[in-house]
Amino acid sequence: MKEKITVGVIGGAGYTGGEAIRLLINHPNAELKFVHSRSNAGNLLSDVHADLTGDTDLRFTDSLQNADVVFLCLGHGESKKFLQENVLADSVKIIDLSHDFRLGDTAGNRKFVYGLPELNKDAIKTASNIANPGCFATAIELGLLPLAKLGLLKDVYTTGITGSTGAGQKLQDTTHFTWRANNISAYKTLAHQHLKEITQSVKQLQPAFSGSINFVPWRGDFTRGIFVSSIITTDKSLEELVSIYTGFYKDHPFTVVSKQTLDLKQVVNTNKCVISLEKEGDKLVVHSAIDNLLKGASGQAVQNMNIMFGLGETAGLKLKSGVF
Repeated sequence: MKEKITVGVIGGAGYTGGEAIRLLINHPNAELKFVHSRSNAGNLLSDVHADLTGDTDLRFTDSLQNADVVFLCLGHGESKKFLQENVLADSVKIIDLSHDFRLGDTAGNRKFVYGLPELNKDAIKTASNIANPGCFATAIELGLLPLAKLGLLKDVYTTGITGSTGAGQKLQDTTHFTWRANNISAYKTLAHQHLKEITQSVKQLQPAFSGSINFVPWRGDFTRGIFVSSIITTDKSLEELVSIYTGFYKDHPFTVVSKQTLDLKQVVNTNKCVISLEKEGDKLVVHSAIDNLLKGASGQAVQNMNIMFGLGETAGLKLKSGVF
């Protein structure tokens, strides 16, 4: 094993790029070699990401350098375009944070493994290219997979709320502070782009699944985090279900089954997914919460890097939530 893995970040000016940089410059086994951004070339990273002030003197560049692994922190559709226009050596591993390769698409001879460690850890260990899961997809899938493994899923009804950073850094009408503050709204009702990858993951464990996943996403009046509640019909007792979930995640350090009431602050600024179960009659409610920029994006990408290179899975990711 190399003493230090060399890492490059493509698209380093956005939220996910900034979070990846923050994690990588503090990672004990990684050396952040370059951060690519055409619009910010020559600027200090801290000129764009003020939270990095005093942490690094690295500057953005518009040229590519050799590295062991490259994070593509680009918008949806941009990763495919980047790989078509730029040649990376076959030896360079890729972790893509966009939607572009989650459903089996390829880039030349590069095939991508869907990078949800709780589902595909063995495949990630030997992968050269990772399609990092979506943020809502991660939260919903982690709430459903233990049931899918036992073939227990039928129709699923899910509601989830996300912070404004989930919309990206580019200003939109629905990310203005004056619109978002003290406001809640639904969007992409029953038609969110993550539904296909959620169904794909469920069918990986429950191939005969023929039900529907009915998802209503909400915009929240906060900056970070996702809180999801999924309703499933089952006759299993709550005690049995808690045992099923605990057993499923016993070897996965970032997914925690809690018997306490779940709130969003428990996971913000961490790479955790915390799951809590409630049951009334034959209705099970699975609550799951993550930080959309960490376990839902850059934190999970670093987790995948750790697994790919044989590092400790939690390296560089032992982060504390801000619960007060």
